[in-house]
Amino acid sequence: MKRTGLLLLLLSLTGLARAELMLEISKSSNNSQPIAVVPFGQDNRPDNLAAIIRSDLAQTGLFRPAATLPAEPTTASEVSYPVWQAAHLNHIVVGKIIPVAPDNYTIQFELLSSDQQKRVLGETLNNIPASRWREAAHFISDRIFQQLTGRPGAFSTRIAYVLQYKRDGQTRYRLEIADADGHRPQTVLDSPEPLLSPAWSPDGKKLAYVSFESRKPAIIVQNLLTQERLVLARFKGLNGAPAWSPDGSRMALTLSQDGNPEIYLMSLVDRKLTRLTQDNAIDTEARWAPDGQSLIFTSDRGGSPQIYRLDIASREVKRLTFDGNFNARGAISPDGRYLAMVHRERGQTFQIAIQDLESGAVSTLTSTPLDESPSFAPNSQMLVYASRSGNKGVLGIMSLDGQFKMTLPASDGQVREPAWSP
Repeated sequence: MKRTGLLLLLLSLTGLARAELMLEISKSSNNSQPIAVVPFGQDNRPDNLAAIIRSDLAQTGLFRPAATLPAEPTTASEVSYPVWQAAHLNHIVVGKIIPVAPDNYTIQFELLSSDQQKRVLGETLNNIPASRWREAAHFISDRIFQQLTGRPGAFSTRIAYVLQYKRDGQTRYRLEIADADGHRPQTVLDSPEPLLSPAWSPDGKKLAYVSFESRKPAIIVQNLLTQERLVLARFKGLNGAPAWSPDGSRMALTLSQDGNPEIYLMSLVDRKLTRLTQDNAIDTEARWAPDGQSLIFTSDRGGSPQIYRLDIASREVKRLTFDGNFNARGAISPDGRYLAMVHRERGQTFQIAIQDLESGAVSTLTSTPLDESPSFAPNSQMLVYASRSGNKGVLGIMSLDGQFKMTLPASDGQVREPAWSP
């Protein structure tokens, strides 16, 4: 099978499975393209491939899978293109399942254009066990998305988050990882003490996070394959906001070991620390620019929390945000074009906004009052963030134009601190 490496990590987590996040579409785009995803031949599973692919494509807000189909072909040779043209369905996905051994299958799929009357994509996935059905479906969705948009899909990625819940009347915290659609959550760590700020390594094999297990904040790095945990920082005072460099060689973090919260860099080879900021204000929440040459961070050095950029080589600091009296928890899109942040114009309403880093234009994307922790999908097309729905903490996922939104509430707790994987 092509690109099997994309699927391997998804099978490696050994934590306890939990109740899934429940996807709820809260806003649909008016500009989505219709697409037909035909049931795959010989796929009778409840979580059938076509249903997962339809859900994946719908979640982008760019596509509108057809609810009714004029026919159910399984190969391109069975397709009568005029029938699909009459139904105003230009793109058609067909496929079939071929059993090759007990619990082992070959999956064939094709993407067809009824306007061009030809196949535009066709691939075969070999040696797929039933346990990898969802991975295979997400992989197919990624291939379709890239073919139709020219951009990589993000359906095979994962989202890390913290779930706060009750056990025997006591508050506990779980660090969890789920598919980007909320399915198949796995527990990385269950703790009676708070867990904060999960951050993915660039290869997606490790998570850094803040743990209060020793009753003091410490930065932990956990290998998701082996479950090995390493204490990276347990200095006097604050240890917070870990962020991996794009090449994985350094970690940006917030330390107050010298008395004031400042931004530091730590070499992950020799643990050498380099202090980057020197200011009487609080400097925190560092995040890397995609080129690894600069960081953004939150500081109140101008009188209110705002986001600044720091050039690592020159130490030059430049303020980036000016709209609103509060801007924090910044994140730069992987393509380097946008800055996402928690934004407040006035009062106590905190919403997610994005700023075009070239023009400086700011757009507020959410209308809920307590939104936090924005994180970009690796293809820069979507954002995940933490929000509130009634008295429940939920995850929100939205397109950057705000035309499509959905929520992922948990069935047994409050969801916070999301981080989208590479």
